[in-house]
Amino acid sequence: MAKQSVSIPRGTRDFLPSEMTKRNYIFNIIKSTFEQFGFSPIETPSMENLSTLLGKYGEEGDRLIFKILNSGDFTQDVDFSANPNKIASQICEKGLRYDLTVPFARFVVQHKEELTFPFKRYQVQPVWRADRPQKGRYREFYQCDADVIGSNSLLNEVELVLMIDSVFKKLNIDVTILINNRKILSGIAEHIGYQDKITDITIAMDKMDKIGLDKVNEELLQRGIDQQAVNKLQPIIMLTGNNQQKLEALEKMLANSEIGMKGIAEAKEILSYFDTENIAIKNTIELDLTLARGLNYYTGTIFEVKSNQVQIGSITGGGRYDNLTGIFGLDNMSGVGISFGIERIYDVWNELNKDNQQQISIGTKALFINFGTKEAVYSLKAVNYLRDAGMPVEIYPEAAKIGKQMKYATDKHIPFVVLAGEDEIQQEKFMVKDMDAHEQKLMTLEEMKILIENK
Repeated sequence: MAKQSVSIPRGTRDFLPSEMTKRNYIFNIIKSTFEQFGFSPIETPSMENLSTLLGKYGEEGDRLIFKILNSGDFTQDVDFSANPNKIASQICEKGLRYDLTVPFARFVVQHKEELTFPFKRYQVQPVWRADRPQKGRYREFYQCDADVIGSNSLLNEVELVLMIDSVFKKLNIDVTILINNRKILSGIAEHIGYQDKITDITIAMDKMDKIGLDKVNEELLQRGIDQQAVNKLQPIIMLTGNNQQKLEALEKMLANSEIGMKGIAEAKEILSYFDTENIAIKNTIELDLTLARGLNYYTGTIFEVKSNQVQIGSITGGGRYDNLTGIFGLDNMSGVGISFGIERIYDVWNELNKDNQQQISIGTKALFINFGTKEAVYSLKAVNYLRDAGMPVEIYPEAAKIGKQMKYATDKHIPFVVLAGEDEIQQEKFMVKDMDAHEQKLMTLEEMKILIENK
C-alpha cells in the first residue's frame, strides 16, 4: 500500500503540548474574568440548521459558512446548472457555526422558560469560516464570547469595556478599545443622502485601516454612492481630536438626523463613565467613526480591540443587537456582547513573550526517577501525597537508564527530579535535584512538598 501524505486542511492548526499550555493559560484568564463579572457558561452544537445561520451575517458572511452535505443520495432532482447558493440549499440542510452569537440567540429562544433574565452567558468553543487563510485569519478558530441579553441598559456596555480592560491587563497586552454606534453610522448615511445604502457604506468604511482612505472612496463609488456624497462624507471620516471633540463636531453635522443624534447620546453616556477617576482603565478607549463591524445584526454600540504592540487586526469585537432573537420568534429581547479572538490573542501574546524563557507554571513540577519495582512502590506513596496536595507530579513508567529519564525531565522543562534508591528508602527521605540550579539535597517528604510548592 502506498504511503499517504500527511497534512491538515489550510487554515487549521495542530498545537503541541507547549503551545496548549500557553493557550490554556489565556483561556483560563478569560474564563475566570467572565465569571468574576457574573457570566455563566453554556455550550451549543458545532453544527446548526442552515436556516438558523443564513441571512444573519450579510451576503459576505453567508458565503463563508461551511455547508454540510446531506446524508444519502442527495443528487436526485438537483439542478446543478443553478447558482451555487441555490444548489447548496438543495443538498445541504446544516452548516458549521460561523460565530457563537446567532446560535446563542437560537439557544435563548429555545430555552427561554429555563433562563433568568437578564441572562449573562459566556461560551468558549470553535467556529468555522470558509475564508482565505492568512496571518491571523484561520478557517477554524476559537471564540470566547460573553453576552448579556434581556436588558437595554448601557451599563452593560460599560461592564464589557471594563471586562475587556481587565483581560488584557492580566495578559499584559497594551490595547486600544475602539467604540462606535451603528445609529451614528445610520445618521451619517442619512446625512450624505444614502440611508438606503447603509450596508454598502459601512462595509466600505470598515476597511479603512486595511486599504486606506483612497481605496475606501473608490469602493464607495463602485457601490453606487455618487461623488458629491463621498465628498460630504470626508469631513466625518477624517475627524480628529479626543472623544469629546469628535462627538461635539458630530452633533453639529448630524443635527438633523434623529437616529444619528440618538447614537451620539448613547456614545456620550458610555464614554462619560470613563471620564471619572472612580472608573479608571489601563487601556485607551477611543471613538472611531470608521468602525462599522460588518455583521448585519448590530444596531447600537459596536466594539473592536486592536493591539498597540503587534499588527494583526482586531483581537476582540462585539456590539449591541436589539432584536436578534426576533428572527426566531422572540421579540423585544435586546442584547450586547463581545468576542475575544483567542487565535489572534495567542499570536500577539506569544510574540510579546517570545524572548521570555520562563515557563508558565502549568505542567509537571517533579519527576520521580524509576529504579525498579521496590523503589517505584516507595515513590508512589510520595507521588500520591503530592498529587493530593494539588501538585502535578509524575513517575517515569519504567526502570530505564537514568540518562534517558533525566533527558525526559529536561525536554519537558520539569523543574525538579526526585531520586529514591536503597539509601533514601532506609532514611525515609528523597534526593531532590533542582534542574535549574543544578543542585540536589536530601529531604523529607514534607520538606520536598514545601520546596515544590514554592517553585
